[in-house]
This record gives sequence, C-alpha cells and structure tokens, in this order.
Amino acid sequence: MPRLFSMLSRWPLAVLHPIGSLLGWLAYLLSPSYRKRLKAHTQAVGMGVRQRWAAVAHAGKMVGELPRLWGRPREQALGQTVQWANAEAVSQALSEGRGLLLLTPHLGCFEITAQAYAEHFGSLKPITALYRPAKQAWLAEMMRESRNRPGMNTSPATLSGVRQMLRALKKGETVGLLPDQVPPEGMGVWTDFFGRSAYTMTMAAKLVAQTGCAVVLLRGERLGLLARLQNGCDYIVHATRVAPDVEQVLASGDAAQSAAAVNRLMENL
Repeated sequence: MPRLFSMLSRWPLAVLHPIGSLLGWLAYLLSPSYRKRLKAHTQAVGMGVRQRWAAVAHAGKMVGELPRLWGRPREQALGQTVQWANAEAVSQALSEGRGLLLLTPHLGCFEITAQAYAEHFGSLKPITALYRPAKQAWLAEMMRESRNRPGMNTSPATLSGVRQMLRALKKGETVGLLPDQVPPEGMGVWTDFFGRSAYTMTMAAKLVAQTGCAVVLLRGERLGLLARLQNGCDYIVHATRVAPDVEQVLASGDAAQSAAAVNRLMENL
C-alpha cells in the first residue's frame, strides 16, 4: 500500500479526482445504509438531490486526492495551486501577539488548510495540528510524515498532545483543531447540531479559556475542473474571524455554552 500511495502521489488531480469520484459512487451504490443516512442528513439541512449527489462525488474526491496531499515532497511548495480568501483574518489575529486557534471541520478539503497555513504563515508562527492516529501502522506513519512539514508540527489526540497544544498557544503560536470529531467519553457534552443531539468536544473552548487565544475559522474549498481553469488554482482556503462575543463565550469556561457556540460556527460553515 505505501508503494501505491507513492505512485499515486505523482498523478495530477485531473486524474485522481475522477478516480475518487468513481470510488465515491461505488461506495454509495454498494451501501444501502450509507444511502439512507446521507439522504436523511441532507434532507434535514434542506439540501436537494443534486447537492446530495455532489457530496457523494466529493467524498470520493477527498479519498482520491490524499496520496497527492500526503505524498507531496517537503521541498515542493503549494505555490499558486492554493489561493486564500480573506487571509487578512489570519494576519490580523497573528498581529495581536497572542496564540491563534484555527477551527476547521471535516468539510471540503480540510487536509489542505494546515499545509496552506504552514506555507503562508508558518515562518511567522508555526502551527501545531491535532490529529487522530490511524490504527494501521503504515498509515499512521504516513500521516505523521506527511503532516510534519516546515512551519507545521502534529499533535496526537492524547493527553500529551493536548499539553503540546497548550504550550504552543501560550508561546503565541498557532494550533489547528477539527472540532467536529467525537471526543472520548467524559471529554465532551451533549448539545444540538443540525437539530439533533450530538456528543461534542469541549477542547476548543478549554484551549481558549486557558490561553486567551484568538479564533479563526478555516475551510478548504476543492474546485472543480472548470473552476480550476477560471481561478488558476486547485483549492481556495477561506478564513473567517470569529466575532468577539463568540470568543467571549468560548473563553467563559462554560462547557455547555461553548460547545453549543462551536457547533453553531460549524453549522454556518
């Protein structure tokens, strides 16, 4: 499998994305439970059939592009393949001289956001990104190697990893977190998410409360072929500064209120 990843990492996205899209549709067609769940979820948030079908294809594209994103040589820059929308939100937060927490949900190409930050801002403030190690040894090693790049370090979702993130924020550095992961038992609260009760992590709010860091939302938009030709890039990273009143809620230390606030932010994205 590592050899296959290495080979695919040299293929262009124009090839990997169609292959991934096909894989996404195969998974959809072969899994009745997946089809039922996806239909229920998209209907719950008011999405139509076309949006549901687009989600099927993009889920596959996410898998198809991983070899290229993970296997990119450390010395190979992203360059113009990634553009920023509202990078000023990050620049302004960094200029305040306190730590910066970047919140990115599992949406679009979330893998590109930390790499893009590291290349664009890592020389000013490096980023420590939280990740959950894979169970397969070869995949865990590949994830670790791919995410340790200039201006970017990784932190496992363990107690030592949380301490590493706290140290980074207290030094005025940046931390990246995916707050829509299911937390371990006892490390979350039940709160509403798209009209349903979801067990939600409280780590983001704890980091803000303990360090007084700024908070910015990032999402990585994966462009289709036509949009790539029009924009001259493969991805756009969108940055949004969290409103001061929401930062105050996160800094309050109230687990229930802060978790609910994070879920509202994720719903908006």
